[in-house]
Amino acid sequence: MKKTTTKLADGRELIYYDADDSAVRDAADTQDPRPLEHVASLSEIRHDPVLDEWVAVASHRQGRIYHPPADECPLCPSRDGRHTEIPAADYQVAVFENRFPSLAADAAAHYEGDSGPGTARTTGPLPYLGRPGTGRCEVVCFTQEHDLSFADLTPAQARLVLDAWTDRTAELSAMPGVEQVFCFENRGAEIGVTLGHPHGQIYAYPFTTPRTERMLASAAAHRRRTGRNLFEDLLAAERAAPERVVVAGEHWTAFVPYAAHWPYEVHLYPNRRVSDLTALDEDQRAEFPGIYLDLLRRFDRLFVEDGQTAQASPTPYIAAWHQAPVRQSAAAGRPPAATELALHLELFTIRRTVGKLKFLAGSESGMDVFVNDVSPERAAQRLREVAP
Repeated sequence: MKKTTTKLADGRELIYYDADDSAVRDAADTQDPRPLEHVASLSEIRHDPVLDEWVAVASHRQGRIYHPPADECPLCPSRDGRHTEIPAADYQVAVFENRFPSLAADAAAHYEGDSGPGTARTTGPLPYLGRPGTGRCEVVCFTQEHDLSFADLTPAQARLVLDAWTDRTAELSAMPGVEQVFCFENRGAEIGVTLGHPHGQIYAYPFTTPRTERMLASAAAHRRRTGRNLFEDLLAAERAAPERVVVAGEHWTAFVPYAAHWPYEVHLYPNRRVSDLTALDEDQRAEFPGIYLDLLRRFDRLFVEDGQTAQASPTPYIAAWHQAPVRQSAAAGRPPAATELALHLELFTIRRTVGKLKFLAGSESGMDVFVNDVSPERAAQRLREVAP
């Protein structure tokens, strides 16, 4: 893999990833001629004292690009005199800093509160904690082809994306103040995607996310009870009684969780537990593209009606990589509780049947209690039936 790093006109970083180590990016690929002005990142994080979690507030994001026509897509290559976020006329995978980020390295420069890691704003008897939303948000363009999706990539293209995710995880983990790196893809207008070009995002958070904290607490409790790792036991149980297994490879297993929250939800685990993407070995990396592309193509066939093609009704989904917190990596002397977390990818759709979405209504949004309309066993069976 060849990595070429440059800067956009407003100072944001842009990185090209090419599968060929000998690839050369010339001046036309690395010089952004647009007269861009720097966007002030008005990002802050505020602590919710009731739920004991952080919330990002980023009011500058109201001005971000929203559903542009295909011929004005900012993620396509720059061609025929039209300049985009990607100066090159051709690219394989490109990653750049989001122009309207939820978290940003320069957030402290625009923060209206006092400086410091956790500034208290006292109102009556209650101290409110807030601080700059320092971190980083990146956009990952999976391909230069506007009308494709991740499922349309070749295994070699998907492997290059995996290598880019891994490289970004390593780079962002080394940045001061970053506590967790989250690679993910939102696909489909129903999910809230505002750009149709196939892409994902990476967030580098200045805290450990609530979801990860809960997983770590569960893993620690399981270790105290049993002396074993929760995620290893979970994977072993699913492989031993495979009614919810969708795809099983030599190095990866995809299954519908026993207590799935979403109508169609699959978790993809490496069979050998690792904490993050950087710890995958070559055998795991080599098998991943085929397994993941198979899953995505199954998702696109879930809601196909008679006479339709899979492309006629693309399935909206979220794909989310769960990785261990940065400052608690094994290489950095990670505390025992944090080494328990297993890298895995969570893939789910908000569609529950043809033409119907699973809305997060009162129980889900108000109480965090999900009510699933499809049994996990039936979901797994359906996903096995729609093999491409």
